[in-house]
Amino acid sequence: MSQQQRMPWIVGVSGASGTPFAAAVLRGLLAAGESVDLVVSRASRLTLLDETGIAYRDAHWREDLAAWLARGADGKPETFDVDLSGVRHWAAGDLAAGPSSGSYPAKGMLIVPASTACVAGVALGLSKDLLQRAASVTLKERRRLVVAVRETPLSGQTLKQLVALDEAGAVVLPASPGFYAGATHIQDLVDFVAGRVLDAAGVPHRLYRRWEGELGGG
Repeated sequence: MSQQQRMPWIVGVSGASGTPFAAAVLRGLLAAGESVDLVVSRASRLTLLDETGIAYRDAHWREDLAAWLARGADGKPETFDVDLSGVRHWAAGDLAAGPSSGSYPAKGMLIVPASTACVAGVALGLSKDLLQRAASVTLKERRRLVVAVRETPLSGQTLKQLVALDEAGAVVLPASPGFYAGATHIQDLVDFVAGRVLDAAGVPHRLYRRWEGELGGG
C-alpha cells in the first residue's frame, strides 16, 4: 500500500516585528497534526534575534526552531513542548526548493508576520526569494494564502497592495488581537491572532475562547 502524500502548509516568516505570532501559528499547526514547510526570510532572522536572542541558522535549523517554539511570548524559555517531526525547512535563498513549483503538493501558505516589503513583493509578483516565490505559486494555483500583515500605520501604497492581494484571492489578516476573549496574559493576545490565522486556513484549534453572543463571557 502506498503512503499517503504529504500535504503541508507552507509558513513564511518575513522581517516584520511579531515573531511570537509565527511561533504560535507553527505550534497550532503542529498540534492539529498538520505538516509544515517553513521558510524564514533573511530579514526575519534579524528580527528573531532582536526579539528573542535566538539566531536562526540553516545548518542548525531544528535546534534553533525548537528553542524558538519553546519560548513563551513573555520571553520565558521552555514554556512549550513541541514535536518538530512534521516540519521541513527550506532555505530562503533556495529558489529550486519544492514550494517554488506549482507541482509541489501543498494545502496553502500562511505568511506570519507579513512586512510591508513582503506585501509589496507578493502583490507585484517579484519572487525575490523563496518566500515571495512560494506566495506567488500559491496564488497562481488558487490555493489558500493568508497574509498576516504587521505594520502601523499603513501607507496608501501598502493599502493598494493589500487590496490587490485580496482581489487575487488572498486573505488579508491584520495582526490585531481581540480583547473579548478575556485575555490576562500577553500569550493570550498572541494566541488570538494565531487562532484567527488558523481559522482563515480552516485548521481546528483551541487557542482562544470564541464569541458566543453573551456580553461579559470573557
